[in-house]
Amino acid sequence: MTVFVGNDPVFASATAETALSRIDWAVVEGELDRNGAAIVESLLDEADCRAVAALYDTAGHFRSKVVMSRHGFGRGEYQYFAYPLPPRIERLRTAIYPHLAGVANRWNQDLGMPVRFPPSHADYLGRCHAAGQTRPTPLLLRYGSGDYNCLHQDVYGEHVFPLQVAILLSQPGTDFTGGEFVLTEQRPRMQSRAEVVPLRQGDAVIFAVHHRPMRGSKGIYRVNLRHGVSRLRSGRRHTLGLIFHDAA
Repeated sequence: MTVFVGNDPVFASATAETALSRIDWAVVEGELDRNGAAIVESLLDEADCRAVAALYDTAGHFRSKVVMSRHGFGRGEYQYFAYPLPPRIERLRTAIYPHLAGVANRWNQDLGMPVRFPPSHADYLGRCHAAGQTRPTPLLLRYGSGDYNCLHQDVYGEHVFPLQVAILLSQPGTDFTGGEFVLTEQRPRMQSRAEVVPLRQGDAVIFAVHHRPMRGSKGIYRVNLRHGVSRLRSGRRHTLGLIFHDAA
């Protein structure tokens, strides 16, 4: 379930396009098909993780803040970036999207869904914006001791790209304990299956937003997924979330 990028950081000594080109995307696609998620190791280095996490307390980058406990989402908080996105966030989102568009199109085809996604993220955002989904969705999440994120799906309107990315910006065991990324999968007429996704600082997990196809003995059926974060035992945890559709 793991793909190793290498030692070149996305933002410091290499562009996002260069770092991402070193990923074996065929392996990623296989993991997504089998498990609904794939880990990409060392996508960001420590310095870039710290730099992105530091944006949380920098004014002017965000359009809104959500305190989870006020909405029944869990405990902790997150902020949605405003347009224009910080350049490093924009580059990363734009560079990852084309590698996932083919998977998204194949999944929709397998599920009998007519929507197809263009190869360019700019073209896809144009589709979202024409439908009134104009608010950016990349976000920074912050958890403290005792915080957690309930199982959920990040669906913000009619247009939904079926894959998203979360990048852990903090170091487990040093910055925080607990706080594992969790996925659950609900197959028809079966109980839910949970999976804890092990991440280190700078690792990314690519995962299904809400559902994915799965082949069974009688053909392809739809599997429903949710994701969340288990309770932090101590410390502070930051995560960068990259969602490819914008919000209404």
